[in-house]
Amino acid sequence: MKKAFILLLFIPVLFPALSYAQKTKNFIISGYIRDTATNETLMGANIYIASLQKGAVTDINGYYTIALPEGKHTLRISYVGYATVFKQIDLRKNERIDFLLVSSTTLNEVVITSTREEANVQNTDGSKIELPIKKLETLPVLFGEADILKTIQLMPGIQSGGEGSNGFYVRGGGPDQNLILLDGATVYNASHLMGFFSVFNSDAISSAEIIKGGMPAEFGGRAASVLNITTKEGNMNRYEGEAGIGLISSRLSFQGPIVKDKASFQISGRRTYVDVLMKPFSKGSDFEGLGYYFYDVNAKLNYRISPKDNLTFTGYYGQDVFNLKDAGISMDWGNALASLRWTHFFSDNFLVNTTASFIDYECNIGMNNDIYKFKLFSGVRDINGKIDFSYLPNASNKIKWGVDYTLHRLTPSSASASSNDVELDLGTPAKLWGHEGAAYALHEFQFGTHWKVNYGLRFSYFAQMGPFVRYQVNNLYDMVNIDSTVYGSREIVADYWGLEPRINIRYQLTKKNSIKASYTRNYQYIHLATMSSASLPTDAWFPSTSLVQPQCADQVTLGYFQNFLENTLETSLEIYYKKMTNLIEYRDGAKPSRSIQTNADYDFAFGDGQSYGAELFINKTVGKLTGWLGYTLSWTTRSFPDIMDGKTFYSRYDRRHDISLVLTYELSKKWVLSSVWVYATGNAQTLPVSYYIIDNTIITEWGERNSWRMPAYHRLDLSATWYFIEKKRWKGNLNFSVYNVYNRMNPYFINFEQEVDLEVGTLKTTPKQVSIFPILPSVTLNIKFK
Repeated sequence: MKKAFILLLFIPVLFPALSYAQKTKNFIISGYIRDTATNETLMGANIYIASLQKGAVTDINGYYTIALPEGKHTLRISYVGYATVFKQIDLRKNERIDFLLVSSTTLNEVVITSTREEANVQNTDGSKIELPIKKLETLPVLFGEADILKTIQLMPGIQSGGEGSNGFYVRGGGPDQNLILLDGATVYNASHLMGFFSVFNSDAISSAEIIKGGMPAEFGGRAASVLNITTKEGNMNRYEGEAGIGLISSRLSFQGPIVKDKASFQISGRRTYVDVLMKPFSKGSDFEGLGYYFYDVNAKLNYRISPKDNLTFTGYYGQDVFNLKDAGISMDWGNALASLRWTHFFSDNFLVNTTASFIDYECNIGMNNDIYKFKLFSGVRDINGKIDFSYLPNASNKIKWGVDYTLHRLTPSSASASSNDVELDLGTPAKLWGHEGAAYALHEFQFGTHWKVNYGLRFSYFAQMGPFVRYQVNNLYDMVNIDSTVYGSREIVADYWGLEPRINIRYQLTKKNSIKASYTRNYQYIHLATMSSASLPTDAWFPSTSLVQPQCADQVTLGYFQNFLENTLETSLEIYYKKMTNLIEYRDGAKPSRSIQTNADYDFAFGDGQSYGAELFINKTVGKLTGWLGYTLSWTTRSFPDIMDGKTFYSRYDRRHDISLVLTYELSKKWVLSSVWVYATGNAQTLPVSYYIIDNTIITEWGERNSWRMPAYHRLDLSATWYFIEKKRWKGNLNFSVYNVYNRMNPYFINFEQEVDLEVGTLKTTPKQVSIFPILPSVTLNIKFK
């Protein structure tokens, strides 16, 4: 990593465009954009100068920097859900200007003339979507629980993992190919309740964005997308809180100043009470003793040390607990993470973000009875450090560079067992260590009024380290150990490196439309091994090893973007092609459970994939009727030499058509109506083609991988939100939701019921479709107080 730090000193000389002569004298304006009521910064807010067709967007700190020519200008500052602010300035020197925006929910009557302004066509981010956090409380949702991950699934190019699942798949990528960040810390399992709820409490979220393509060089380590979530900093002005009571869970959050205008806090928590509700109904039944619940806590501290220094601390802890006491079965899994970020301004146009984070994900499965005890454990523990520099030297150039490092400790599967007080030898627990580092630089510049380019380069490196034992086996089916190689502590077992070029280009045709193109290469050094289409807590993470090479994805996109009706209607049409190599699947006939005493990577097959398609997005952001239409047409295939003799097959993430229609209508000040309709081509599945009996044993013959399609998935959800309290210190609403209004029995999986007569030698098999969610009404009470 020493070379990476030396690289920092020479980053500016990598950009020859910085020496481009400026014909007009330029000055820099910079500052924060904040919420008037809370004094919290707003990430993703827009500042725009229409006469110059030039703008900027606030970063993760809510800070903007923009260089403008000397003279008079009209600034337009906007953010979704806030009233637009106009300010005239006469720029004769560098200026520091902070802006306060008023939320539309705090105004008795407000007309918002624009939201993102021309940002949809101005910036180079073709495949980035800012998620509508303020709409979450009005959208119809499963069990009345607002969920950011389910909102993501309503965007084009992003598919759900199945009925009610929070797993999401971006442009043909797998669930492990999404980099999910919570205030800079990686989240490895983002689901509660086996995937039906996300770990993100909507009350704690300030902003969120997802990048599907054209990933900037500052992000890496994943092959498909980045979901970047920022939590609330806490109200600097006064104390306030929120509470929500739903059918299966309740939540409470509180925030306020520690020192007014200097330090603040935010804390939120929630818990389900499924276990409490089920208890009186399960007595005397087969489910007596069954218990399940989850809980999570978010906390954040924000301290403005000085005008040039800001410190934030984020903590999260969440746990799922399942047990079946009568059978002695227990299972729990959860995330713990902490991140500390220090922002320092060397000057108004030069700043550095330094972030340190700790991540711990664990899954425990246990069985305990009078005869034996068994425990299976898997998990991931990361320690990460990252430094990012941002510099705006003049009106046409912006550069960022930095380094990051992660120490991985992955435990794919570790077991212990005992019988009648005798400990059973199941082998040494497999802890796999990895060092992952990267250095990057990117440069964004604009020349003329039409062209804007963001290009960069990321150098990444990964090393699997000892202690580690590589077993040699007789073959991949018997898995009998015949020899081994032992690696000592900190000894390199295998290492890889890669160069990841990135470029985004925008050509602006007029003020209202533009063409954007991008190319991105991503390397991924840790991988998720899963045998199902849903992301489960039992799925295990593996590092790159001498057998497992890093995944690599090359993606090209081309899009047309246009705004209509004074920028209140945003549209885009994008096409993309993605080539993926070194993908991982379990081999046919693999038995992951036996990998406890061998190396788990022997069970993997490796191959390539490709995904291509088109995405249409129409988004209405202003007016009584708002919402969006997303449509995706796509193909995703895989080819593995060790699967189906190398024959190309459709991925389980392949979905030909995917449609989402989301509408919200403000009926009055008291009532807001919302609807969601989704349609998707059925998931690809591998099913048996025949059964037969040999020596009184039922033999299953499987068809080609993913050669069968489930029926198409579609449903309609409706909701009505009644704002029944609107007082100075109290606000309250009731959200009435109906999930799956027309009671569509969507397939969850196919079960095969068998009738066997071994004496006669007959076998009758009947396929049965299993559906889990019929029409489901729900009601949620939300209260805000201050």
